[in-house]
Amino acid sequence: MLIANTAAHVSIGTAGIPSASLFLLATVLEVFDVTPEHTALVVGFIFPFDRVLDMMRTVVNVTGDATVAVTVAKWEHEIDEDVFRSRAAQ
Repeated sequence: MLIANTAAHVSIGTAGIPSASLFLLATVLEVFDVTPEHTALVVGFIFPFDRVLDMMRTVVNVTGDATVAVTVAKWEHEIDEDVFRSRAAQ
């Protein structure tokens, strides 16, 4: 439970920061009592792939944010569905 709580708290607000997940990983590994040397090895192994993983996390984050925004706008009757469903002007 402590690990999940720590991961949730450190992840809030970091979606817009490139490679922030590496610092979050180090923070969560501290909860496991992982030594700094082992943390450096884990981060060093993930670092070459982090940019691609970061892009995938950003896509999921932006898609989720847009979905929630449209859903709330529909619930609040603040969205013009005709405009929303129309094709963009060419």
